[in-house]
Amino acid sequence: MRAISKKHILLFQINHKRKRMYVKAKLFGFTHPEVVAVSQELDTLLNKYQRINSL
Repeated sequence: MRAISKKHILLFQINHKRKRMYVKAKLFGFTHPEVVAVSQELDTLLNKYQRINSL
């Protein structure tokens, strides 16, 4: 898979995960374990994107 395609897929996943986090945060509050878990997943995706971007 080309790097451009990976970037687009990651950006889609990042935006989707960010939206999920905000929805959960509205329901449960930002410190709820479910919100923290989604936030950590988002961090992982952002780190992957950063690594791809720095190549």
